[in-house]
Amino acid sequence: MWSKRDEVDYALQRRNTLQALRRPQRRLSTVDACDADPMLVRSAYHHGEESPRPCPICGKEPLLNLNYVFGDQLGQYSGRIKSTPELVEMQDEYGEFKVFVVEVCVECGWNHLIRSYLLGDGVKRRPPRRQQTVEDIYG
Repeated sequence: MWSKRDEVDYALQRRNTLQALRRPQRRLSTVDACDADPMLVRSAYHHGEESPRPCPICGKEPLLNLNYVFGDQLGQYSGRIKSTPELVEMQDEYGEFKVFVVEVCVECGWNHLIRSYLLGDGVKRRPPRRQQTVEDIYG
């Protein structure tokens, strides 16, 4: 992705959380660390991209990464999950939007924000016109 900028890596927070799980005084329990919302687990199961890393808690399954996009220029499409190929296309269509990458284990519920960055070509655009969705029709 040629327009990636302002990247923040949350590896230190992730490592700190994992160390807190392994400390003898156990300030953090596995239940607290593996607290993924059922909708997040379902989204990862259906839309997640496989990560090369195994789950740090259960070690059974490889982690699945989800790319959430947010931005004023995305309009009603802000907050959606996008695949990496879709992000490559979007960086030419929008001026600026933020991507948050979350890793999720569908087996035990581990989830953690691992990275965030900005994409876009820098040209300010108006958000697309709102289109009617199924939720608008059926409530």
